[in-house]
Amino acid sequence: MTLEKITRELVRELTRLRFSHPVACVYNPLVYARRPYAEYLRLYGRGLRDVLFVGMNPGPFGMAQTGIPFGEVSFARDWLHVAGPVNPPARQHPKRPILGFDCRRSEVSGRRLWGWARDRFQTPKRFFRRFFIANYCPLCFVDAGGRNITPDKLPPRQREPLLAVCDKALRRTVDYFQPSIVVGIGAFAEARAKVALDGADVRIGRILHPSPASPVANRDWARLATAQLRTLGIHI
Repeated sequence: MTLEKITRELVRELTRLRFSHPVACVYNPLVYARRPYAEYLRLYGRGLRDVLFVGMNPGPFGMAQTGIPFGEVSFARDWLHVAGPVNPPARQHPKRPILGFDCRRSEVSGRRLWGWARDRFQTPKRFFRRFFIANYCPLCFVDAGGRNITPDKLPPRQREPLLAVCDKALRRTVDYFQPSIVVGIGAFAEARAKVALDGADVRIGRILHPSPASPVANRDWARLATAQLRTLGIHI
């Protein structure tokens, strides 16, 4: 199954899910930013990989805007050379508008992650020769006040069907890339990988999430992540 078909199946299954309080708005960039995401797959999603990085879900100023995992605008456009029209969803929270590549807010997590990739590998071609970055869940959730709701904070009746759909997509993605190791970017992604890939012939590890909400990540995240990767046996 190709990544494009995996994406189509994921979108189809996600459209069947319903979310209510505390969720006020749901953003699915695989739909309204489909063109940039398809370009990301076309440029960088072909062939087998040694390492699959898996994030949690889109940040409001990253993938939610550009469709690219951890897709801070400047890195998506200027380093990954991905662009394309973004057609904002009809329902948006006024505090979280979708501006696409015109978004002027920087996604700190994405700036750190892609900045590390650029500094270590110089070119996308060298990075993607061994690695790929995906998000476990493609949906961004916003409450009535405009605050981000991560998937783990959803009520169980809303969370469990979502996890089942995303687990299936992760298994298919791993089947496609056949990595030797899946690296969760943060504890949640690692935990879901362990559940979704139980019994699969793949190692699972974790690096620190680059979120600025983490005091540890604010102390030279790139150096810490590099050390954690080497501990996992990933030499860069």
